[in-house]
Amino acid sequence: MAKISAGSYDLNKWLFGGYEDDIVTVVYGSPGTGKTNFCLLAAVSQAKKGNKVIYIDTEGGFSVERTRQIAGEEEYKKALENIFLLKPTSFDEQKEAFKKLEKNLGKEISLIIVDGMTILYRLDFAIAREKDEKEGNGRAGMQKINSELAENMKILVEIARKKGIPVIVTNQVYTWENEKKMVGGDILHYWGKCLIELVNERGKRTAFLRKHRSLPEKSMDFQIIDLGIKRKGWI
Repeated sequence: MAKISAGSYDLNKWLFGGYEDDIVTVVYGSPGTGKTNFCLLAAVSQAKKGNKVIYIDTEGGFSVERTRQIAGEEEYKKALENIFLLKPTSFDEQKEAFKKLEKNLGKEISLIIVDGMTILYRLDFAIAREKDEKEGNGRAGMQKINSELAENMKILVEIARKKGIPVIVTNQVYTWENEKKMVGGDILHYWGKCLIELVNERGKRTAFLRKHRSLPEKSMDFQIIDLGIKRKGWI
């Protein structure tokens, strides 16, 4: 089974070689847990090798300075040249970007990252919910937005399967009745074949492998350093 490097020796070891290249991997957690760092590590790793990366940033988390730290002073400019950065500012722009990917994706692309898969979706969903409540439409508007999110995920899954391009998306979480859930309901949980939850409990960072096709559930304590992430211990 082909894999690409996660950009970290410890993370590669934890994942038995890195991210699988024919699936969508979902990295999710609360703000400040390290989701963007996981994305940048994988992106820089590929870009330093001369491979092209599409990085869709919906939250403004992409940092040139952080890229410099991870890639190193001598290689960060080369890395940046191989990262194609897209910054949609609305859910409609995000949907349009995905449609263009599906039609025009070239063979030179080795990785697709969507950092913030549901941030723009949440804005449209909130508007649709308010409109449904005012107009008495039941859940018609919200169901339409959910269908569009599912279609976006379906496009990414088809790209990964048909072209063998690994896809990494990040997602947020919320708490409902004392239970932590991913934004988007079961949509990302269903389409993502590898699920990695990141938790930051008072400065203690832990990655949990919640779903994988060939690995059991497990966890790894880690810390964020200039060069990326470093394992703190195995559980």
